[in-house]
Amino acid sequence: MAPKTTLNAKNLELLGAERLAELLIEISTGSAATKRRLRIELAGTQSSAEAREVTKRLSSIERSRSMINWRRVKALKSDLETQRHVIVDTIASSDPDEALEVMWRFMGLARSIFERCDDGNGTIMDVFHQAGVDLGTIASAARPHPRLLGEQTFRALQDNDHGQYDRLIENLSPALGAEGLDRLKSLFDDWAKAPVDTPTEAGLVVIGWPSSGPVYEDEFNLRHRDRTIRSALEQIADAQGDVDAFIAQQSEQARSVPMIAAEIAQRLLKAGRAGEAWDAINRIEMKGRQSPFEWEKARLDVLEALGRRDEAQAFRWQQSLNERHLRAFLKRLPDFDDLEAEENAFDCVSHFSDVHQALAFLLSWPALDRAATLIRARAAELDGDHYELLTPASEHLQEKYPLAATIVLRAMIDFTLDRAKSSRYRFAARHLVECERLSTKISDFDTFASHPGYVADLRGKHAKKTGFWAAAGQ
Repeated sequence: MAPKTTLNAKNLELLGAERLAELLIEISTGSAATKRRLRIELAGTQSSAEAREVTKRLSSIERSRSMINWRRVKALKSDLETQRHVIVDTIASSDPDEALEVMWRFMGLARSIFERCDDGNGTIMDVFHQAGVDLGTIASAARPHPRLLGEQTFRALQDNDHGQYDRLIENLSPALGAEGLDRLKSLFDDWAKAPVDTPTEAGLVVIGWPSSGPVYEDEFNLRHRDRTIRSALEQIADAQGDVDAFIAQQSEQARSVPMIAAEIAQRLLKAGRAGEAWDAINRIEMKGRQSPFEWEKARLDVLEALGRRDEAQAFRWQQSLNERHLRAFLKRLPDFDDLEAEENAFDCVSHFSDVHQALAFLLSWPALDRAATLIRARAAELDGDHYELLTPASEHLQEKYPLAATIVLRAMIDFTLDRAKSSRYRFAARHLVECERLSTKISDFDTFASHPGYVADLRGKHAKKTGFWAAAGQ
């Protein structure tokens, strides 16, 4: 049985309505968001009253012109989430039609907010993306006329300057249905064909000066319009299951981009057109180029669909530095063959031209014993500037392989001091302290200098870098 001091509904009921009311007044003092939530609850169970309260608050947010810096983002998110939850949890349950109208109003706040909001980490945008998902759910319950919903969706996407409507078609496609999607497609087709006014030379407005030359407002707006139309028609094609319509939106040049080719191939596969998918994926010539994983996966999926499993396995082996490909390769081997293949793969990795890619692979597997061996054998190739790889490598290796961890730490120290990267001195100093701690666990330094010998060598080379030595406490 939970103690009486545990915060749960049953224990709070024991306080009685009068005491709870007093506590709510006390808690809400100084919290505008809490007071607004209480007023919404006091509006009663009628959805229209709650809708008026939410609409009133949304109007207040929209009218505001004050800048929202990073300190105020958390409070704004809380406020928006409160309104969103009331729309979804309360209004929609009793009146989906009214909830749909209020949620459209909520989504319309994006322009006002993002014009004055510092949302560098996407905190507020996440709220709008979730509201977009909610919009789709509410629309399915409200069942507005599909053509009217298509027209409203079109108007919203024309005002998608901040990306709040990026997944709107996907979210609304169940409610739009065939009729709504057809109407939406026709509106975008008409917009694509509409003539564009070209300003006179005197009317040109420069909005940027990159190295390639001035950027004019009309050209920027035209490119934005074209991207909006193409993206919408792609999403409509996906919603309708029309692969050819999706492909039609890709230029010949775009179809030769690995990521686009992969997207086309995957859609063709889904439509049962494996032969055409093979043609699409092979438009790309990857010799001498680093292929993205998505393209590689699409190629493998096509080979599997065509029944060419031996070729798929051979391709996976060629890409063995990708941990996901190698796992897929081993999974398809007979029992016990995978052990030998894994050893062969590790041998290939240990001789790979880029030691950093090889190390990243072995750490991700993980094969720490192989990683330690690689580090000891190819220590001279380690670039201490790769701290995003070497720092976690030292952490993973220090317990069982302290010498390998020390070699990695020394690579970062050497890079920092050799290049006089003073901003990194404090990190290099921590690495040196860590090397001293690890030295007590190393019984044999092999061909590498002992810790005292390494420190003496550093002093001989970098005695004048007093900032580093002070940070290291030496």
